[in-house]
Amino acid sequence: MPLQRRVPKRGFTNIFRQEYQVINVSDLERLKGSKDVTPDVLFKEGLISKKSVPVKVLGNGEMKGAVEITVHAASQSAKDKIEKAGGKVTIL
Repeated sequence: MPLQRRVPKRGFTNIFRQEYQVINVSDLERLKGSKDVTPDVLFKEGLISKKSVPVKVLGNGEMKGAVEITVHAASQSAKDKIEKAGGKVTIL
């Protein structure tokens, strides 16, 4: 019997899955000097490793200063925390 029939087949790989680079709201506290945060700024500061992969902001942590951030995606809790601190979230 051929090998591909003898080996078990498991799982499913979605070829349309979107991979994101994740940063938390608490990570944005490291960017105290800049008001406008874009993926380029995050790359220069070392918070993300690649410019070509989309960025998503998650709501872990607290936000103290107002920041205008432009990213590819953001969770609802992250949007709420940033807007509560006086900032703004723009989705690309």
